[in-house]
Amino acid sequence: MKINISYPATAMQKVIDIDDEKKLQNLYDRRMAQEIDAGVLGDEFKGYVMRISGGNDKQGFPMKQGILTNTRVRLLLAEGQKCYRARRKGERKRASVRGCIVSHDISVLNLVVTKKGDAEVPGLTDDSVPRRLGPKRASKIRNLFNLTKEDDVRKYVIAREFENKKGKKVRKAPKIQRLITPLMLQRKRARKADKLASVKNTKAEAAEYKKLMAQRLAEQKEARRSAISKRRSSRKSQKQASA
Repeated sequence: MKINISYPATAMQKVIDIDDEKKLQNLYDRRMAQEIDAGVLGDEFKGYVMRISGGNDKQGFPMKQGILTNTRVRLLLAEGQKCYRARRKGERKRASVRGCIVSHDISVLNLVVTKKGDAEVPGLTDDSVPRRLGPKRASKIRNLFNLTKEDDVRKYVIAREFENKKGKKVRKAPKIQRLITPLMLQRKRARKADKLASVKNTKAEAAEYKKLMAQRLAEQKEARRSAISKRRSSRKSQKQASA
């Protein structure tokens, strides 16, 4: 079985091949997210504590958290679930995944170092891989350099310099996202002004409509009153004529 060990503090990984069944017995029947004493893997890992983060079986099917079995099962998976990438919107598919319990069928087991031991492990803890890219979002750059809102974030963005194919030195920096610029504030003020103007216009139209409705209602009442008075006067004239 291959053991893929990663150490987040140095961003390094190391793969070791273990054929000794006595050492592997200490890993069997363990679940994902469980921590183990790495001293069982060899004396070089004495004092180390590692967490099981996953693995693949001999046919390449991945382990899935929450499936309490050491065999392979077929699950109906949807978009957003682990071990499945949806091709179409709303698509679901029955796919084979391995349970979260380690067994002898696992070919590669992934471990993450959570506690470092006393001795250094060559290729894992003795060196570090620097991050190639820095933060891109304005708020994260502020947090990294402990800046205030008045400081210009653009001066602190992490850029890299390299030579292109023509041999010319080029400086490349990420485009800062969520950067507050005067143009952005102007657009925000314009949106607010449009909203206030819309509210004011709606109120004016509502008042005008209310006034028009009151006028129409008054006209209808006047017309009804005049019709009633005409009817009464005609009845009186008919009675006088008959008398």
